[in-house]
Amino acid sequence: MVTVTIDGERRQYEEGTTYETIVREYQEKYNNRIALVTVNGKIRELFKKVKKDCEVSFFTISDAVGHKSYVRTAIMLMIRAMQDVAEEGSLEKVKVEFAIGSGYYCSVKGKVRLDQEFIDRLNGRMRELVEADLPYVKKSYPLNDAVEIFRSQNMKEKEKLFRYRRSSYVNVYCLDGYYDYYYGYMLPSTGYVKYFQVFAYEDGLMLLLPDPKSPEKLPSMEPRKKLFQTLKQSDDWGNMVNVGTVGDLNDQICKGNINDLILVQEALQERRIGEIAREIVERKGVKFVMIAGPSSSGKTTFSHRLSIQLRTYGLSPHPIALDNYFVNREDTPRDENGDYNFECLEAIDVKQFNKDMLDLLSGKTVELPSFNFKTGKREYKGDYKTLGPEDVLVIEGIHGLNDAMSYALPNESKYKIYISALTSINIDDHNRIPTTDGRLLRRMVRDARTRGTSAKRTIEMWASVRKGEEEYIFPFQESADAMFNSVLIYELAVLKQYAEPLLFGIGKGEPEYYEAKRLLKFLEYFIGVSSDNLPKNSICREFVGGSCFNV
Repeated sequence: MVTVTIDGERRQYEEGTTYETIVREYQEKYNNRIALVTVNGKIRELFKKVKKDCEVSFFTISDAVGHKSYVRTAIMLMIRAMQDVAEEGSLEKVKVEFAIGSGYYCSVKGKVRLDQEFIDRLNGRMRELVEADLPYVKKSYPLNDAVEIFRSQNMKEKEKLFRYRRSSYVNVYCLDGYYDYYYGYMLPSTGYVKYFQVFAYEDGLMLLLPDPKSPEKLPSMEPRKKLFQTLKQSDDWGNMVNVGTVGDLNDQICKGNINDLILVQEALQERRIGEIAREIVERKGVKFVMIAGPSSSGKTTFSHRLSIQLRTYGLSPHPIALDNYFVNREDTPRDENGDYNFECLEAIDVKQFNKDMLDLLSGKTVELPSFNFKTGKREYKGDYKTLGPEDVLVIEGIHGLNDAMSYALPNESKYKIYISALTSINIDDHNRIPTTDGRLLRRMVRDARTRGTSAKRTIEMWASVRKGEEEYIFPFQESADAMFNSVLIYELAVLKQYAEPLLFGIGKGEPEYYEAKRLLKFLEYFIGVSSDNLPKNSICREFVGGSCFNV
């Protein structure tokens, strides 16, 4: 017998009892289904077995790590079902491309007709597999054996991925005779995936899954066409340079092609910035370029580069940060925890901003403020502006797309740009890289360099940052006149060298340890690249340093 301690309670179990068996005795105490356990501080899947005395706690599917497990488990379920309903030999490849809200867009290669009949049969087969409650069997294989399994299933990108693997073994999951690799933890059986819907979307499929806030309810799917087109364009750029997965990127690095890849990627971004500048010029009467995006999306560098492009058309751009219109610290609203809420619109002096902008639009000279973040006060230091015929204000801040921020300004005088770091490279066809991971690493590296902030603190604040984005930025992204993806396909290989030492500094007993360990494991897939050859105006420079701009 072994002793298992849960919430201070000690209980006896037979050695070899699965954690899933233990979980059943505690499930009724939790509102959502338990997905994973921690055993003496280490995350374990529910099909694992108790081997010795330990302390156990639980993650549910509403927790971030539990929700990610639900997503992976559902993806493998969908691919298994697709193999069952597709005609033999007609399905070549399924690739999980990117996420749009709670939906996961997948491209399908082969002779499969993605008509409603196929969709109905696919959803039906997935439900049959869920009802059957089939187990996901996890087994560790020697590297060469795992590669042979993937080769036999025509998973060439997984062969390529593991060509650069340092460890000698690979964990492979099996579902009803179908083998696959997933980066991260899985749920124990198909019966856990009760909520899903697959439907046709553009030229592929969308797998809709619950949001972690409501894990037992499917959300409605908003089209978000502009976001889709931006993500699709980034995929096309990756295909253009033959880099769709980490294995492809590592190949380019090992072949000595990384400098060419950097230059092409930077040129593609510059071309897109130039296109946006041309649209602004062609739309006569634009005086306010409003730029908004989530944390670490590269807004500052983008605004500088856009300003340069606008100057090539004879315009005179002037940058303005909405942060300079913060209300004084004592007037800042507080959140439910009593902390200052710098993310909400009420933290900005919206009335004063609109007055200043209207005065500028009418030809008046205005003294613009700057905000002293040390004293928490708005200050005036003689920064006077008068708008001439060729002057344009480039305004950057999280509320830039919200018309409530610029309510007094004529719509024809505004051009709105949404910028984000929308990761387009995958680990492999079935393991996408969440956009938030790339932005978190960017912020971690930048804040450590510019503010001395620890990785622990960055991870600790991240949930609050994400909450603000969900509330104040993402709802307005489709209202943008243009979208810009600031991700560079090579950047995670560059960020790796800067992020790893920071992540290793998080101790095992700290709450942020699980996330740090996950990110470290993720970065192992990449071969590192030096930042020496990055252009001085690269968006990546905003985070690793060495930019020619004041960022």
